[in-house]
Parts: sequence; C-alpha cells; structure tokens
Amino acid sequence: MGLLFVLIVGLIAGTISGIVGTGSSIMLMPVLIAQFGPKQAVPIMAVASVMANLSRILAWWREVDWRACAAYSITGVPAAALGARTLLALPSRAVDVAIGLFLIAMVPVRHWLARHALKANLAHLAIGGAVIGYLTGIVVSTGPLSVPLFLFYGLSRGAFLATEAASSLGLYLSKSVTFERFGALTADVALKGLIAGTSLMAGAFIAKRFVLHLKPDAFRLLMDGIMLAAGASLLWSATTS
Repeated sequence: MGLLFVLIVGLIAGTISGIVGTGSSIMLMPVLIAQFGPKQAVPIMAVASVMANLSRILAWWREVDWRACAAYSITGVPAAALGARTLLALPSRAVDVAIGLFLIAMVPVRHWLARHALKANLAHLAIGGAVIGYLTGIVVSTGPLSVPLFLFYGLSRGAFLATEAASSLGLYLSKSVTFERFGALTADVALKGLIAGTSLMAGAFIAKRFVLHLKPDAFRLLMDGIMLAAGASLLWSATTS
C-alpha cells in the first residue's frame, strides 16, 4: 500500500511538474522519506528525477533550445557532481532557508525585469548552471531555481519545459553517478527510483495537453505560484526539522 501511495503521488506530482516545469521533488520527497527513510529517499529521488526530466524531453523534443541547454550544462554537470560529494558536510537547513528566500524574492524581481525588458543570455545560463548545479548536488530539489533563469532567457511553455528538462537531466545523471560511486545508490535503491520515476513520466505526458491550451500570461502566473509555494515549503521544512 505504501508503494501504491508513492505511485499515486508521483503521478500527481509528474502532471503538475509537467505543466509548470518543477515541483515533483517537493511533492514526492516527503512521501519517499515516510516510506523509505531519509537516507534512501535522496538517491531514490535523484533516479526518479532523471526519468521525470527525460519524459519532458520526449514530450517536447522539437522545442528544446540546445544552445541554452549546452551553456547551462557545461558548467552545471561537473558542479552537480561536486555538490553531491559534499552533501553530508554542509548544513542543509541553512541551504534550504537561502533557497526558500531566493525563490520568494524572485517573484517581484521577475516582474521588475519583465517591465524593464531585461533578458538573460548564454553567459548568464552558464553562470547559473554552475551555481544551481552545485546546489542540486547538495539538496533534494533546486528545480524552482532554474525556472526564473530560463524564463529570463525568453523561453515559455513547451520550449521552457523541454529546455529546462534537458538541462537538468545532465545534472541529475551526474548526481546519481556520484551517489553510485560512493555506495549510496544500490540496486535496491535504484529499483525504487525507477518505480517512482515511472509515475512521474506518465504524469508528464498527461500534462502536455494542458500546456498546449495554456496562455502565456496564465503560464507565468503559475510560475509565480510554484516559486512562492516552493520557497514557503523550504522555509517551513528548515524551521521545523
């Protein structure tokens, strides 16, 4: 029954993240911790995230901006491996607080930048990839951090979902390989990650029909909502843990 609950939550999380581009880890991680414990939950979520991002790439393959993906990944992939290696040495509570405050602050900042027509370029994506990649190695989810970066670059709807997923895929693969090398990703853990990831993948394809009918203004409003919710969730987690 516990595994069935993981699959149900994974399907819901996959559908929501398939619409807004992030949020699956924030929704699924508490369930994984309750079912498997925190020590296994992090590598399980890493494997599931690989599958979730792969599904969004497959769903929106034709809309991937490969130049943006390359600029982000070239620094993000090695940074994610470095972050995973230092995972146990850093105070995760302080990191959660910093990311939570950042996400909440990014909502008014995004609107200010939109009013002034400021845009991110490939160099900004490379810098952001290094920072976000390192944090991805340390904490469970930094998906919402990449949302404003790719939105500032000018991507929206399918192009945003596909490019963010393609860029994040390399980061989570790097994180998973590092976990495997240091003995945290056993065959049993990998199997649980594949099971959880299957439900996330199914949700991504369910979400596609909703995204196709989503207006740009509504999409940006959803982005604001998920960043506020994610930021508040991280702050709550940091203060109650």
